Amino acid sequence: MSTFAICRSASVIAISTCLAAPCFAQAEATPVADEEEIIVTGIRASLEAAMDIKRESTGVVDAISAEDIGKFPDTNIAESLQRIPGVSIDRVNGEGSKVTVRGFGPQFNLITLNGRQLATSSVGVVGGDQDVENQQPTSRSFDFSNLAPEGVRTLEVYKTARTALPSGGIGATINIRTQRPLETGETGLRGSVGAKAVYDTSVDGFEVTPEFSGIVGWSNDSETFGVSLFGSYQDRKSAAPSATSNDWNIRTFGDFLNPDNGFVRRDGTTQIENAPTDLSTLVAVPNDSRYHYSESQRERINGLLTLQFKPMETLTLTADALYAQNKVKEERSDQGNWFNRPFNQVRFDDNPTVATTVFLQETLTGVKDIGFEQQYRATKSDLYSFGFNANWEISDGFTLTLDANTSKAKDRPDSPNGASSTLVGIGAPVVSAHSVDYSGAIPVQEWTLNDALRGNNNGVLDIGDLGTQVARTVTARQEHRINQFAADLGWEFDGGGRFDLGVNYIDSKMESQRSQTQQTLGDWGINNVGDVSALAGDLIEQFCMACKFDHYKPGNAAIAFRGNAVDLYEVLSAAYLTDADPRDPDLDDADPNTPGQQGRPIDATAGLDDEVKEKIWAGYVQFTWKGEFMGRPAGVVAGVRYENTKVTSNSLIRQPARIAWVADNDFTTVLSDDVVPIQAEGEYNNLLPAIDFQIEPMDNLLARVSYSRTLARPDYGNLFASVSVDNNNPNRPTAAGGVATANAGNPSLKPLVSDNFDVSLEWYFDKSSYISAAFFYKKVKNFPGAGQVEQELFGLRDPSSGAAGTRSGAALAELQRLGLDTSDVNLFTMTALIVEQGGGIDPTTVANASAVFQANLTGGSLNQTFVDQVLGRTDVIANSSDPLFNFSVDTPVNTETGNIHGFELQGQYFFGDSGFGIAGSYTNVNGDVGFDIGADPNTDQFALTGLANSYNITGIFEKYGVSARVAYNWRDKYLSRLNRQGSRNPVFVAPFGTLDVSVTYDVTENIQVSFEGVNLLSEPIRTYARDRDELWFAQELSPRFYLGARYRF
Repeated sequence: MSTFAICRSASVIAISTCLAAPCFAQAEATPVADEEEIIVTGIRASLEAAMDIKRESTGVVDAISAEDIGKFPDTNIAESLQRIPGVSIDRVNGEGSKVTVRGFGPQFNLITLNGRQLATSSVGVVGGDQDVENQQPTSRSFDFSNLAPEGVRTLEVYKTARTALPSGGIGATINIRTQRPLETGETGLRGSVGAKAVYDTSVDGFEVTPEFSGIVGWSNDSETFGVSLFGSYQDRKSAAPSATSNDWNIRTFGDFLNPDNGFVRRDGTTQIENAPTDLSTLVAVPNDSRYHYSESQRERINGLLTLQFKPMETLTLTADALYAQNKVKEERSDQGNWFNRPFNQVRFDDNPTVATTVFLQETLTGVKDIGFEQQYRATKSDLYSFGFNANWEISDGFTLTLDANTSKAKDRPDSPNGASSTLVGIGAPVVSAHSVDYSGAIPVQEWTLNDALRGNNNGVLDIGDLGTQVARTVTARQEHRINQFAADLGWEFDGGGRFDLGVNYIDSKMESQRSQTQQTLGDWGINNVGDVSALAGDLIEQFCMACKFDHYKPGNAAIAFRGNAVDLYEVLSAAYLTDADPRDPDLDDADPNTPGQQGRPIDATAGLDDEVKEKIWAGYVQFTWKGEFMGRPAGVVAGVRYENTKVTSNSLIRQPARIAWVADNDFTTVLSDDVVPIQAEGEYNNLLPAIDFQIEPMDNLLARVSYSRTLARPDYGNLFASVSVDNNNPNRPTAAGGVATANAGNPSLKPLVSDNFDVSLEWYFDKSSYISAAFFYKKVKNFPGAGQVEQELFGLRDPSSGAAGTRSGAALAELQRLGLDTSDVNLFTMTALIVEQGGGIDPTTVANASAVFQANLTGGSLNQTFVDQVLGRTDVIANSSDPLFNFSVDTPVNTETGNIHGFELQGQYFFGDSGFGIAGSYTNVNGDVGFDIGADPNTDQFALTGLANSYNITGIFEKYGVSARVAYNWRDKYLSRLNRQGSRNPVFVAPFGTLDVSVTYDVTENIQVSFEGVNLLSEPIRTYARDRDELWFAQELSPRFYLGARYRF
């Protein structure tokens, strides 16, 4: 028998045994029975092993098996899983990261390692769009890119429940099985070592990065002691151009036409094309558009040690330790284009539900800036797992299994300055007119250069035109620790029956922190043009942003700038801490005769510190029977699981001191030093029955019917005790329709509970070939909907209300008296001028402010240079005359139900001895849990994220020492996020397909060379809001190639 055939047989027998018994993956392997020699290798061996697991399992189980020791079918675990029907994946920088199963996103699936729940953590700031910094890490999702595939023996996807398995997965429970030295049926030393050269075509120039992996196992001749050791290292570099929009404002067309809302000119000169005919039609208007170019690096280290000892024939002791580290970093350069408003020209698309402004144009009085923010993001993830298992056959038929494990996952900042994100805003005030066209795949920016007014007046955009704006840092951490213990007792009796019972305990603690700082440098208006070249000229370089795009066609982006944001922050922040204008070092900032020249402090603008503890006690009983029913082979597994979960949530709230109005539509939350602790508790009990019945109505035809009840626990963020005010909100003055938003958790939230029904039919018509069809239905209750309340928080006052008796109210009234647009820019500038005149609202003060305002008008529009000067020198801080903010506070409540149903088709076929084969699957998922794009933008919606159809098809050739595969995977449009920002927008991901290829050749019996190509079609990722024209994020992805060699012994 071949080496791999032995491993494969042992794997199938052990897995089928554990599916019926609570041992799951820890039990001792069943001895391999004598069988006919099977000569299979590579991809075909992997597919046959997975087919055998599927066939021998009770219930609906799919699997991916290693092709050989240390050789998994794909370069990424998630990308392997997507070949299983019902499984689709999320990608970060083109690599598989998290999985969705049967329409249920990553947070609804439970990931286990050798049957034990894994700790999870994910800060996730690298590779996302412009909103990544605003998210506190709270997810239960597991990131598969943390684990190297070479250390995996089998991936098992349990789509129907077992009462013996841990709860937490409504979509599925995915178990990662690693090598066990006494389960291979081999003795002595064996293993493999491999190396790959990785070339990512997105990187400038030709640069190759390394991958190394090795696994070695040893067992003594008596098979009473064995050890297995795995290690791997991977370094990958990539780059990607992308385009984003920061936010989409959803209003009615009637609101859009109202000059008081600042979109159209009061004199009626705004040209509008293809306007909706109904004033109640929703319209979408972007806040800005941006181009990016990012360069990323990921470094991963894995190590796994397993020891097994059999002091006697009936007792197997197993100890294992896992360590995984994943370091990622990204340097990103921006080109940002924002609008002052009101617009000169507007064109809408034809969407009858939400008409999107696909073309916007604005001509300025004076000049405004084009932004070139520099961003640096870096995080480090560590995952530890230590476990011990004892499997004791007390007597014939009686087995006791004890298992204990602790695991910890930590995600934390890894930048030199201790932040997870560092963002330094710089720009050039040289734009006299500009437009953006959203009718294509990405926004096309066009703008007119005028550097004579505020630049260096040489007629070209260069470093001399640059000035600083603001500098920010975000520090985010998540840590999750799980301690768990399980005891299981099994009794096999005559007649094919088995009875199991067990208890297990899980003690889980998740901690999440997020803090943010902001420091004003030259301010949003860029008041200190030239400070970049004077202070950090050697840290900035000019490059062609447009040249980085291949798939998309951007607009005017031939000249952009890039530099390391951490280095820039270190220089610029230090300079501005002591000097408000460091271009002039001769000014003495301590001299009272130089007012306004004080240094710029670093303000804390966010401070969140939350902890959620869960203590779970569970007990179960399960009965298994295999025999005959009506003369045909049949089997039943039935049981019930009871769980008690206690939740304790602790939060430290750093209270906001004020929300400052710092520019037209920019607000900054400034925190006080006061910290208040809050604690809240919750508890719930669940009874979870499950039954699987299978029968073979004719030879090689297998029918299954299953019912189960499963649960998925709420996102940790929904369980927080804290109330947090969203940063940078409202998104515009409340007098112009802006809404201040906040979030509150609910530790009493109940878990999602799903009643699941499955029916499947499988026909195994040849040794390596089968087809199967499955139907599933899930009725889910307790989805967390949004309970919204309007309330005041922390005594925060609103400086932008426009209410009578306030400075903004006086400014609004004066603009209306003058017949001027009440745009965000005009309202802020008039209010700031009133503040500069002493802050009173008496007629004299308002008249003086108005005179200054009118002196800077040209043709009814403010001179932009004057606007920038005002916002640079004055922030509007609320006083006692301003009303309290009325926050829209979202609180999760268990209010929603959903029905999800679908079917899966799967099969594989090998064409005799030709070496050719084909495999594929198709999944169709439907439900009543979609997002209504025409719903009220002021109200949160409930919908299920991740719901999408998908398919994959793989062509195979394996003969003459060659093993080759060409695979195409496709996923339809799906919803990835709900209720984003003030207009409660969705985030949809456009359909995505990828073509991959792999070829291996056995040079000798022990040496193998390989070539792999991923995403050969350069498929990009694109996300959007309520309409395809409402772009959130579009990122180009490029092929990457692997050339490798492996030695097995």
